Formats: sequence, structure tokens, C-alpha cells
Amino acid sequence: MRLTVLGCAGSFPGPESACSAYLVEEDDFRLLIDFGSGSLTALQRYAGLHAVDAILLTHLHCDHMLDACTYVVVRRYDPAGPLPPIPVYAPAGAPDRIAAAYSQEEGPVDDVYTFYGLQPGTFPIGPFTVTVDRVNHPVETYGVRLESKGRVLAYSSDTAPCEPLVRLALGADLFLCEASYLDGMDNPPDLHLTGGEAGEAATKAGVGQLLLTHLVPAWGSEADTFEAASAAFSGPVEIVRPGSRYDI
Repeated sequence: MRLTVLGCAGSFPGPESACSAYLVEEDDFRLLIDFGSGSLTALQRYAGLHAVDAILLTHLHCDHMLDACTYVVVRRYDPAGPLPPIPVYAPAGAPDRIAAAYSQEEGPVDDVYTFYGLQPGTFPIGPFTVTVDRVNHPVETYGVRLESKGRVLAYSSDTAPCEPLVRLALGADLFLCEASYLDGMDNPPDLHLTGGEAGEAATKAGVGQLLLTHLVPAWGSEADTFEAASAAFSGPVEIVRPGSRYDI
């Protein structure tokens, strides 16, 4: 299993990164987890315009799904002809949200995407066994656990501390976890994690490696986030970058 970080900026694109988008590959199958604003550029840079076999959108905030709207053009209006629909696993409301954001006049996007509604549970996508569960965020949001050939990748999506996050990450080889807020600040409740909270979740889950993502450069500090996470988790910690690749 290989993870490629396409975008990792939190909440809005940063000066050096698009928003959340992560390409996971196994046996020539490519699953794109989240498709945040600006990440279509990174998809072309690090993988390829058509290098997607399925999409999983963890929630419908723009920084996790907006370029799924832009991608309609790629698949619908290719000069060689329309491309076949690809599966999209997403919370309820995704078909209407994507269609409205793309164009209210052009109607549904069923010619581009085949939608499957997410709900807590386990199901296959290509070679992956996927488990999702609701996490602690203001809108319907799912954390993700991917398993293949005995290896496990867990992804927090956006969440404040919660038990489902720890369950999804339990024993994961790689834990891709958001760390949007700084420790020691009066942060809004039930919205995001700090570096320290990400490290605590990694420790509780007994993961092999912690990858920090969804930092917000405009009001954050990479150094402080890394230090707080490393103090709470004794294993390897890394802050991801666009184009970073990890073989699991």
C-alpha cells in the first residue's frame, strides 16, 4: 500500500499546499481520499489527471471535497469523449452538493460519478477493506481505516477527540491525523485536534507512525505542533508535505 499526499493544508489552501487529498494505491488500484480545494493541480503533478479509480469524501466541507466539482469537467468534457462514471463514497447530500457547486443549470452529475452513501461499517473498495465511523466534527464526518495484505492505514479526517478515532486507528501501521490547532490555546470545542491531542490518540491506539496533517499555516506553528505531538507519542512523528510518499 502506498500513500501519496496531494494536499495537506487545513481549512483553506496554504501558500505551499492545496487542501486535503490523499492518494492510496494497491495492486494498480488508486483510491483518492478527499478532494479538497486546489488538489486537482497536485493530482496532475504527483499522479496524473486520470489516476483515480474511486473517491472517498470524508465530509462535505469545501477543503475536503471542492475539487470533486472541478473534476466534472475532466471526465465529462474530455475531447476524446466522456469518461465512464467512477464510484464516489460520500456522506448523504454529496450528489446535490457537487452538482450545485459545479453548475446549478446543468443538473445532476450522475454521468460522472456513481454515488454510494457512507454510514458506519466495513465494506470493500477495490483491493481495500474500508472501515468508516462518525467522528467529532460539526457536519457528518467519517474517519477511515484502510486494510490490505495485513497492513493498515488510518485517517482521522477532521475531528476533535473522540473514541471512534482511537478505534479506527487501533494498531495501524500509519496514522494520518489532523492537527489544526495549537495546544494551550482557547480553541473552539468539538471541531479539530491539537498536536498534543493527535499524539495522545496515537498512543492510545498503539500506532506505528504518526503523520500530522491539516495544519493551518496562517495561525499555526509547525514547530510547536510537532513538539506537542512528539511529547504525547513516543513513536516516529512527521509533518506531511505535498508530494510525500509512504510505503506501508
